[in-house]
Amino acid sequence: MQAAFAGFALGFSLILAIGAQNAFVLRQGIRREYVFATCLTCAVSDALLIAAGVAGFGALAEAVPWLETVMRYGGAAFLFWYGARNFRAAWQGGAALRTEGQAKASLKAILATVLMLTWLNPHVYLDTVVLLGSISAGWEDKVSFALGAMSASFVFFFSLGYGAQFLTPVFARPKAWQILDGFVGLTMWAIAVKLLV
Repeated sequence: MQAAFAGFALGFSLILAIGAQNAFVLRQGIRREYVFATCLTCAVSDALLIAAGVAGFGALAEAVPWLETVMRYGGAAFLFWYGARNFRAAWQGGAALRTEGQAKASLKAILATVLMLTWLNPHVYLDTVVLLGSISAGWEDKVSFALGAMSASFVFFFSLGYGAQFLTPVFARPKAWQILDGFVGLTMWAIAVKLLV
């Protein structure tokens, strides 16, 4: 049980900081668009990455040095593009949260975006696979440690996605969306710059 609690605490602390993936889940939660599918995709992706880290994938990433470089530049390019989209939306303004008569993005587009934000982000591999995987080596019961970390992902993403709905009254105003889009754009670009520096 101690290994499971340690895994939960570490897993939760690693995903707590606002990042590209978390900002997207927050946005989907506020918009109430495919919240369950978005949260489930993030949590399952995290669980797969945790399993890979505990199983020793981190050693493979260290053994193939060019893999990290490719992931870093590819991830940075995607984050710059996605951030630019958010800056454009913030600049144009006019968005507000409306539940009636508003065209939703397709589920396919939402899932494609969340999968790219997850799997093209090198920080995910460094934190979840390498760091969490190496720390799990210090525990005799690696399975419990991994299950604890995986459960932290499910608790976090579903809490973020569905908890965001309490912000609905705030985002009925267009100005709030402009601020959120600007914040998301800054977050994406900050992560991209951090990847390149």
